[in-house]
Amino acid sequence: MADTVLYDVTDGLATITLNRPDAMNALNIEAKVLLRDTLQEAAADSAVRAVLLTATGRAFCVGQDLKEHIGLLAEDRATGSGKTMNTVREHYNPIVTALTEMPKPVVAGVNGVAAGAGAGFAMAADYRVVADSASFNTSFAGVALTADSGMSWTLPRLIGQGRAADLLLFPRNVGAQEAYELGIANKVVPAEELAGEAAAVARRLAQGPTAAYAALKESLAYGAGHSLVETLGKEDELQGRAGASEDHRIAVEAFVKKEKPVFLGR
Repeated sequence: MADTVLYDVTDGLATITLNRPDAMNALNIEAKVLLRDTLQEAAADSAVRAVLLTATGRAFCVGQDLKEHIGLLAEDRATGSGKTMNTVREHYNPIVTALTEMPKPVVAGVNGVAAGAGAGFAMAADYRVVADSASFNTSFAGVALTADSGMSWTLPRLIGQGRAADLLLFPRNVGAQEAYELGIANKVVPAEELAGEAAAVARRLAQGPTAAYAALKESLAYGAGHSLVETLGKEDELQGRAGASEDHRIAVEAFVKKEKPVFLGR
């Protein structure tokens, strides 16, 4: 299992790399279990201040491994168990929860096609650096499935309800430039520069005020489902916490001295 998902922590940056290039990083059970567990490990590790999720080969992730899936469906029909779709509860939901609730920023370095759950995982990240040769495809309706991997929540927040419905009802390849124009991609770079640029963005975040970033993630998620009055109360709570942080003191002192702050993440 160790080769299916690669994991490296260097200078506060955890790089998680999907590594099934011959299968276009399709998600078999082995890959889903290891990705889930690795993300949870990164979330819990105090040495990790930012996460980069990327992949090897020509695809970011094409979603569910349908070759494995069709065999599991056949077992379900033979036994009447219906266990195959438990993968949403056991794998996809914990993966997306780890990405969205992780108290540190997550960058997706999308090196190629991101489809189905692969697109869902990229959309659950906080920032997407996308190769100009990459594309996104919701895929689900094309195989008679509904959205999972959080896409019914993330996609409307990124591009609006109407456009999300269009892409979900009528799956198609959305190229990098269109993804940028829609709001799915935050930055598009030449394919040969993707690895370096995505790592640079993630390293910059790892060196920043990561406790404040965690509060920003919490504030954005809260605001998406609450009223203005409730969100103002949450902002007050989170700003009080940020204002009492060591990083805020460091930033203010550095500003007065005209120096560059060195943040500690607390």
